[in-house]
Amino acid sequence: MINPSAPGWIDKYFIKQLPSKNVLNNDTDAFYLKVRETGFIYGHVVSFETETPIETRGLVQNEIPKVALLNILHATYQLHHLENNPQHFIKQALQFYDSMSPQGFNLLKKVLPNSPDAINLEKIIDSRVQTNIDMVSKNFSHIVTNALLFIDVLAFHQYLIHGVLPEKYLKKIEEAVISVVSLSLKTKTNQSKYDDLLIKLFEASVRYSKFSNINVQNIESLDLSYFSSKLEKHYLLDMAGMSLWNDGKVENDEAYFLYKLADKLNIDEDFVTESIRSTDSFISRYKKDIPYFNYSNPVKHFYDQTTKNVETLIIRNKNRLFKEIMGSKELMILLAHSTKRDLDEKEKKKVKKQLLDICKTIPSLTIFLLPGGSLLLPILIKFIPKMLPSAFNENLDNE
Repeated sequence: MINPSAPGWIDKYFIKQLPSKNVLNNDTDAFYLKVRETGFIYGHVVSFETETPIETRGLVQNEIPKVALLNILHATYQLHHLENNPQHFIKQALQFYDSMSPQGFNLLKKVLPNSPDAINLEKIIDSRVQTNIDMVSKNFSHIVTNALLFIDVLAFHQYLIHGVLPEKYLKKIEEAVISVVSLSLKTKTNQSKYDDLLIKLFEASVRYSKFSNINVQNIESLDLSYFSSKLEKHYLLDMAGMSLWNDGKVENDEAYFLYKLADKLNIDEDFVTESIRSTDSFISRYKKDIPYFNYSNPVKHFYDQTTKNVETLIIRNKNRLFKEIMGSKELMILLAHSTKRDLDEKEKKKVKKQLLDICKTIPSLTIFLLPGGSLLLPILIKFIPKMLPSAFNENLDNE
């Protein structure tokens, strides 16, 4: 199984998972439709386009988009190159992300100069999947991953065409998405409780633009002439359709807006009809799993999802975690005590400090070292005794 939280997962991906041969070279229409079927366009991945199925059951919430981004970037590379050499793709991907640096987001600061290329790409993908808000804010907004990851794919596509990333491309495509979404929300006949959350989702995902700086009043004033690729045009239309979705209903004014937007983008009407159907089908099917639609109790949703993720990480690192804990008799006893009584403040501080020291040695658990990560420690402390051998709790009886 691929573990996207541990170093070396990209190499393992290319050993274990063969990218699909069904994506036709230069067939951007077929490519886009296949990507949309995976949910990547909508910011909620439900499948991967690979010959060998990828097991997602053991992956935590922010790991699935990592694999999906790698998978789709590689498929984009194959649109332009018939050869299937993973190392060539990885080098091109690194050069592409390096070209983003002058535009204000120095990705190379996150990589080590002497690390293998695959490891450096892992670090970059991890940073791209994250939103631009800190973990504490995520705790209350339950926005956990970048919803606009397909912009990376569009930018990579342009990079492969031109050999360089067009000047200010990322800012222009982000502004176009924001403009289209803003106009779509103004067009909605019935405002929904999800609209504000959708704006927050996109605000947390853009890196080069701001919603507050966009003031497009109508579709006539919307300038989309910069975009000539079908991938860009289809994506912009689907983003508009997603923001208009409201319990499976598309009112006449909303449909008119989409067809008018398609005309401005020079997109066939048949694609608009299919976009409406596809968006409704996907959201209706997966609504209960998409964080954005779990509006009724976001705090509970965040806690439930985080608890599940922490439990998965503990199980995945069970043996190493147990070995590290066994190396500290004091920590072992305190954790055992925590199953029988509440620890006092001094004991809690000792547990926190020693657990954080252990997390530094286990790559998959470094999430607890991030800003706000200490807020998750109570969940970790709660689950450790349950996941370790029964002999762990018997230490109390030996005292």
